[in-house]
Amino acid sequence: MGQMAGRTALVTGASSGIGRAVAKRFADDGARVYLTGRRASALEAAAAEAGPEAVAVQCDVSKAADLDRLFDVIRRDGRQLDVVVANAGVGEHARLEDATEDQFARTFDINVKGSLLTVQKSLPLLAPGASVILLSSSSAGQGGEGLGIYAASKAAVRSLARTWANELAALGVRVNVITPGPIGTPGFDGLATGAGHEAEQARTAFASQIPLDRMGRPEEVAALAAFLAGDESSFSTGAEFFVDGGLVQV
Repeated sequence: MGQMAGRTALVTGASSGIGRAVAKRFADDGARVYLTGRRASALEAAAAEAGPEAVAVQCDVSKAADLDRLFDVIRRDGRQLDVVVANAGVGEHARLEDATEDQFARTFDINVKGSLLTVQKSLPLLAPGASVILLSSSSAGQGGEGLGIYAASKAAVRSLARTWANELAALGVRVNVITPGPIGTPGFDGLATGAGHEAEQARTAFASQIPLDRMGRPEEVAALAAFLAGDESSFSTGAEFFVDGGLVQV
């Protein structure tokens, strides 16, 4: 039996990239996994890849009504949540002089409000000792050109985790943050093309800046999520864990 056998997990933004890899890892480890995403066909494909214990629920985390419907599904299934991974996120390239109000609203609605609503609305379903995992970004601690709005939203997520770790400690609920660096995902490629670069060229350029001399893989982020979801991290809360090949720390 896997380390998550008998447990139930929610992973938002699971249609592709990191979220998809996390959902599959949890399912492979024996969990019942609820996956959310906005794109129905991609979400169904991710659930099929994860296996028979994966349940796809189309959902936009920036919309409270969508999340209410999601948690109604979990509640009707008679499930408590042992793990919540608030992974759903978006990013757009925009220099200060070009940034728009709509870009700001889209980014903060999904990345910040979406994380807040996901965790807030999960509270009645959290099992004792549950693990909440938020996704930040190495961009939050850097001054990457054109990434101001995105980086600010991810810095906000890191800040929320500190407060929630304090507020939920009395319930035995842990809250931690995973901060990936450049990971080979559709999201990374989208940011690159939005900045006017070829995706493959951008991957090569970023890899050259990383001490380990390569991009990260979604499965490497999923491995850390599995650790934070399990009992071996039972004394970790309020912490930030980097998966960036040494980009920020070295």
